[in-house]
Amino acid sequence: MATKVDYQALSGEIMSRIGGEDNVSSVVHCATRLRFVLKDRSKANDDDIKKLPGVITVVESGGQFQVVIGNNVPLVYAALPASITADSEGVAQGGGSGNFLGKAVDIVSSIFAPILGPMAGVGILKGLLAVAAAAHWVDTTSTTYQILYAAGDAFFMFLPIILAITAARKFGANVFTSVALAGALLYTQLQAVTVLVDGEVQSMTLLAFQKAGNDVTFLGIPVVLQSYTSTVIPIIIAVWVQSLLERQVAKVLHESIRNFILPMVVLAVMVPLTLATLGPAGVWLGDGLAAILQSAYDFSPIVSGILIAMLWQIMVIFGVHWGIVPVFINNISINGFDPLKAACFPAVLSQAGAAFGLFLRLRDKQQKALSGSAALAGIFGITEPAVYGVTLPRKRPFVIAVISAGVGGAIIGATSTMVYGTGAPGLLTLPIGIDPSGTNNTIGWLVGGTAVSFVLAAVLTYFFGMTKEDLAKDAAAAADQKLAAEVDAAADSEETAPATESELTSVTLNAPVEGTLLSLTEVNDPVFRSGKMGDGIAVLPTTGKIYAPCDAVVKVAMKTGHAFGLRAAGGVDVLIHIGIDTVSLAGEGFITHVQRGESVKAGDLLAEVDLELLREKGLDPSTIMLVTNSSKFNVETSTEFGPVDIGKELIQVQPADTSADPTAQLTAHA
Repeated sequence: MATKVDYQALSGEIMSRIGGEDNVSSVVHCATRLRFVLKDRSKANDDDIKKLPGVITVVESGGQFQVVIGNNVPLVYAALPASITADSEGVAQGGGSGNFLGKAVDIVSSIFAPILGPMAGVGILKGLLAVAAAAHWVDTTSTTYQILYAAGDAFFMFLPIILAITAARKFGANVFTSVALAGALLYTQLQAVTVLVDGEVQSMTLLAFQKAGNDVTFLGIPVVLQSYTSTVIPIIIAVWVQSLLERQVAKVLHESIRNFILPMVVLAVMVPLTLATLGPAGVWLGDGLAAILQSAYDFSPIVSGILIAMLWQIMVIFGVHWGIVPVFINNISINGFDPLKAACFPAVLSQAGAAFGLFLRLRDKQQKALSGSAALAGIFGITEPAVYGVTLPRKRPFVIAVISAGVGGAIIGATSTMVYGTGAPGLLTLPIGIDPSGTNNTIGWLVGGTAVSFVLAAVLTYFFGMTKEDLAKDAAAAADQKLAAEVDAAADSEETAPATESELTSVTLNAPVEGTLLSLTEVNDPVFRSGKMGDGIAVLPTTGKIYAPCDAVVKVAMKTGHAFGLRAAGGVDVLIHIGIDTVSLAGEGFITHVQRGESVKAGDLLAEVDLELLREKGLDPSTIMLVTNSSKFNVETSTEFGPVDIGKELIQVQPADTSADPTAQLTAHA
């Protein structure tokens, strides 16, 4: 069962491990990550953060310290101190790393990350509406269709205004001045004004006025108007220049007039400047970037599809994918379609497929559950849990997913598959592959290429995604979980023990094997070392004979001979585990001398193990002795670490002291 995460508490834990509020310049969040810009990177403790329940991993990219949470990142972000979140006006988001690429990635990711959720939502809505129209469930001439289309299309029409908000927060500009600036760009093509055409007063937009062959000037300077709906780069450039201008003008204005004179001056300068120079330059730059990638696609759609599909997830890891996200959006905004983004679908779903392949193959319940949830998240477009928690740490599945993505990308490229909307690639966004006009339906190839990548990654990962060592560790973990379950079941059984709990005065557990006494903290196994299975000790054996540490009944005897569960007097449950990961031997090298249900005396031989075989196999022979229900008793373990002989007293188990607990006393008397 998955552990329920307290995201309010997690937020505080993260803050304490990154150096507190004073060490945070800014923070934003995207679909899965908290993106911090830290003042002093050395104050952040990566390892401690990675161990927090609810945290998938920590990544550094583009000058940002990124804490990967998953789908619940908004809950953690909402619990962060208000003083550092980006919901206040004019909060600059930091400058990224010192190199140009790092700064560029930081800028683009900070501007686009906050809007990806709504952008994906409206993209899905438009895709589903296209499905409904294609299936004739709704008439495209009906007002119902038009209202829903407005709900899906308005985001893109007014995208410059939305980007003005996030860009202003990034560059430290006045948010509302930036919104007014973006609104002015759209005003020239959306709002009719009174103009003089051939000596007659007419009402039309300035853009239509210019397209009719008339000159648009500002103080005699020619202005070349553009269509700014759905554009990306012009408003980002304009807000950046606005932030520079605001800082300079603010220095010369008295505070008594600054709040209203500053926006007036900035707008009076920036609106004509943007319309005359920055806007057209931004449109040209966006079209130029799109043209370069489009040229590569035109040269070889297959190679282009393969490269984008194979490199996309790698670019996501390093954060440099943000550099081409605006190109995708620009293509759709200007042309109404994009052939490049289509190849991202196999890249995402192949990672989900690899995680699913591991889910099918793994026996370790914890890793199986992690892989299953990561695969599900990946299917819906969120790959961080799959990449950072499942495929990348194992390496092979990640490589398999990248190769499988290339196959799907080749199919998509070869068939000139297009998408007609935007959003995180995933199952729910597949409808953006439907052409609203119905003239170029390649949705079948988009689904097919993506499905091929998913299935291929799942199959190849199932058969080839784990090394022999991985399989052995998985089997060992599964066996330990089975053993723990059997021990718990035995503890809950009604079978009698040598004595009842009420009769327990003290149980002494002797050394089960000759060797060197170790603390549990020295054991090379995180489960035993953590003490989660109970208090106890470990012995590094020098002989291969394992003896009963006390009088008891054998409740669990693993067929592999590597572990035994004993029930001692008063209900004390003892686990003897011979070696680490020795279950992988499947009983080889072990001889069992007792059976389940058999009564044993202290010093009776339980099993024999071939220590030389364990060493040849590279296995740790450390033998663990635990009181698995130690929470019910007072357990004292020996601290005389060093050589021990058979029969040496190592653990004392006594009844829990309930004298200070009135409830416990009443329960006992009852």
